[in-house]
Amino acid sequence: MSELSVAVLDRVNDRVVEDVNRLIPQLGKDTAGCDAAHLERVIGNASNVVLAARLGPRVVGLLTLVVVVLPTGVTSRLEDVVVDREHRGRGIGLALVQEALREAKRRGAQEVDLTSRPSRVAAHRLYEKVGFVRRETDVFRYAL
Repeated sequence: MSELSVAVLDRVNDRVVEDVNRLIPQLGKDTAGCDAAHLERVIGNASNVVLAARLGPRVVGLLTLVVVVLPTGVTSRLEDVVVDREHRGRGIGLALVQEALREAKRRGAQEVDLTSRPSRVAAHRLYEKVGFVRRETDVFRYAL
């Protein structure tokens, strides 16, 4: 296996778009995919830090850290955390989450939140291993 690297995704090319579009359906989200222009918009957003885990040239894991500056302080959350099903169980998710936590701290965040579907049992174990604590909360959504 190639050596794992985790770094900020700062460039988009055809290979990255292909890899991202292989990963997105594994999130279980109903989406048409992501073209290069949209991916450029995501990584160009000042509130986002997109981390890519690579084995060689291939992106095999992805995570978006969203940092929000509010009147009450700086907060952050993890979104779209995914590791390619062919590479799970090898520490890739752990490496992504740990790097996201370091980046959140560098950006002044006071906490990092995330949500995860109940069916993602292995992901929950990972989050708890890293130190995330389950909160009693209700999540509300308004569809536009």
